[in-house]
Amino acid sequence: MGSGIKGIRAGFEMMNELTEVRYERLRPAQIVSAREACPVAYLPIGTLEWHGVHNPVGLDTLKAHALAVRCARRIGGLVFPALYYGESRETALMEANAADHEKIAAGMALPPTNFAPGYMHTTLMEQTLAYQRLLLHVFLEIRSLAFKLIVVVPGHYPLLDHARAAAALFQQLCVRPKTIVWPFTGYELVRDEGFDVCGDHAGKWETSLLMALEPDLVDLGALSSAAKPYVGVSNDGVEQASREFGEQAIAAILERVEAMVKHLLENYDRYQGHGAPQYLQRPRSQ
Repeated sequence: MGSGIKGIRAGFEMMNELTEVRYERLRPAQIVSAREACPVAYLPIGTLEWHGVHNPVGLDTLKAHALAVRCARRIGGLVFPALYYGESRETALMEANAADHEKIAAGMALPPTNFAPGYMHTTLMEQTLAYQRLLLHVFLEIRSLAFKLIVVVPGHYPLLDHARAAAALFQQLCVRPKTIVWPFTGYELVRDEGFDVCGDHAGKWETSLLMALEPDLVDLGALSSAAKPYVGVSNDGVEQASREFGEQAIAAILERVEAMVKHLLENYDRYQGHGAPQYLQRPRSQ
């Protein structure tokens, strides 16, 4: 990494020319070059969960991974493989906790008893701690690969809390120089940007994001034969979902993420103490 702000900006410009940013697809020399240009690792995390009849069940993680790739290509850094597994399957999950969870099970041709309390054969506390330990494991692995900043991208909104909790534990374990961990989901960064919808479950917001990021995976036509209110969809505005709306939202998110990543790298030494900096949503003033 070059020294000072000029070195960081040069690194960003170099990374913009790299088309492949997925860590697992690069050879060692390519990884070293990319890491030296911009020592940022993006970690997409998510789940497998019902997102209406019009979206794939992997929407959360697909969205997070594709958004991380957009970030890396615009800002710099490398994207690590997405994590689909490990989160609690009995809390904050549509199949288990939604008011219409029985209809969701029927839509998957499954009995709702498949998601009854206790079906994972462990306590909710054990599931929570196991996932946070898994994240901590991944953070330590990425740190061993000499990245200075880990940007966690939870596509499933409840995982933001888990990422922050794991980041706090990680901060206590690391010795200086510490790798910074900053998690974001996206909508919380731009909720003041005037979007009519900003964050939902399988509605206009999430569906539009996936239409922009993975357009071949969304089928709005599947809603034409579905009764309202749509099963497992948080708002009926999903009919207005569009690739254009998704691109507008992504552009706003990328602008905020770019500002934060640059801020954290340029002020790396300021974030070595306790409590840094997972709760930041905007760069602090210089």
